[in-house]
Amino acid sequence: MSQTLTVTTNDIIQYIKYSWLIPGVLEAIATQKIIADTANQAGITVTEQEIQQEGDRLRFVKKLVRAEDTWDWLKKHHLSLKEFEDLITTTILSSKLAEHLFSHQVETIFYQNQLDYIAAVTYEVILEDSDLALELFYAIQQGEITFPEIARQYILNPELRRIGGYQGIRRRRDFRAEIAPVVFAAEPPQVLKPISTSKGVYLIWVDEIIQPNLDEELRQQLINNLFAVWLHHQVEKTEIHNQLDIGDVISSVSPELLKQA
Repeated sequence: MSQTLTVTTNDIIQYIKYSWLIPGVLEAIATQKIIADTANQAGITVTEQEIQQEGDRLRFVKKLVRAEDTWDWLKKHHLSLKEFEDLITTTILSSKLAEHLFSHQVETIFYQNQLDYIAAVTYEVILEDSDLALELFYAIQQGEITFPEIARQYILNPELRRIGGYQGIRRRRDFRAEIAPVVFAAEPPQVLKPISTSKGVYLIWVDEIIQPNLDEELRQQLINNLFAVWLHHQVEKTEIHNQLDIGDVISSVSPELLKQA
């Protein structure tokens, strides 16, 4: 037999309080208000067409193919259609404000920090024995063994072994500090002399060095990073007043629990 359970608005608020989520919620609300106020001051608006396009994109991401799927999703998240449109409007305002504030800085920042955006395609095998690593390195130089053969013999992780120790495309910051300078000084394709670290001895094959390019993806990433830092500073210097009765929460907590806090 199914059971009906009623959850009130007060129950939800109390749960948020007891879960210590209030600071994060207040910060998120403050962030939305800062975006809305700043966009308004800058004369940034959102059109119906933009709302429609972003709504279509969101429905695609959420796999809401049919109209019924959308209504079910809104019901699940306790959103009215108007609130859904408000949510989309905030997303668009955030994106347009970020573009407005920082698009003119992107090229300067990119060219000042090009070394941070250079990338490398590498394969790695991590060994415990430095003598073995050196022996394998010289064996590669002499043509006695190949890097893929070493990867198959010495990589324990099955998934990593199957792809020969492939690490993907990584930027300088993604490498350990002692490894990055050696990788980006390589002349691919090149196997590097073993590099000892606290994690083990790295045998690395540098397959390709990818020179930085300010494409649309990187441009957007830079704008988003600048905007995130700006928002953080704005929230930090904003005094947030809320109307939650925190006293009710404190009075409902046992003295024993407060002593433990």
